[in-house]
Amino acid sequence: MLHIVKYPHPALRFASRPVERIDEDLKAVVREMFSLMYESRGVGLAANQVGLPFRFFVLNVTADPDQADQELVFINPEIVKRHSWEDDEEGCLSLPGLYSKVRRPKKVKVRAYNLSGQEVEFEADELFGRAMQHEIDHLDGKLFIDYLGPLARHGIKGNLRTFESEFREAQKAGAYPEDAEIIRRLKEMPAPTIAAVSGPAPADA
Repeated sequence: MLHIVKYPHPALRFASRPVERIDEDLKAVVREMFSLMYESRGVGLAANQVGLPFRFFVLNVTADPDQADQELVFINPEIVKRHSWEDDEEGCLSLPGLYSKVRRPKKVKVRAYNLSGQEVEFEADELFGRAMQHEIDHLDGKLFIDYLGPLARHGIKGNLRTFESEFREAQKAGAYPEDAEIIRRLKEMPAPTIAAVSGPAPADA
């Protein structure tokens, strides 16, 4: 069973590998990711946020499971065009309760594959465009807090320390392997086998 990993889980800093093929396992994971996203009232969720080192994310800017027609899956996405800049507030399901202004391109064009294996392009601004950029950052091992200036970073130091303390305590309790073991699993996990490293450590870990 998947669950959303929180900062500073090493998967959040792991640069994802391209998806090599679309199969029923991937489709099942996508369905589970949408469910997790809705439970947390999010609009997007990247694979490494559930401990999977593969390059895809799910998105529904309505955050409404009753609007399934708005669900989108982006496989091996890339930003191919950027237009101007603007600041707007962002949060993250892996940093719950933390929000800050982030400067990003105002409008982007993104190219990806959908769950049917078809190449698609989306050009968007506002929430849709920002959400695509935020999730692609996740796949590159980046977090929105990386864009903050010194003053804003200082303002969230306490929050980050709390996240770090909670994660280390969870490791000590056996809920997660040690960082080195998580990274080893991420590196060695073959596509499309997608047994997550987000959950409890095995007995021998």
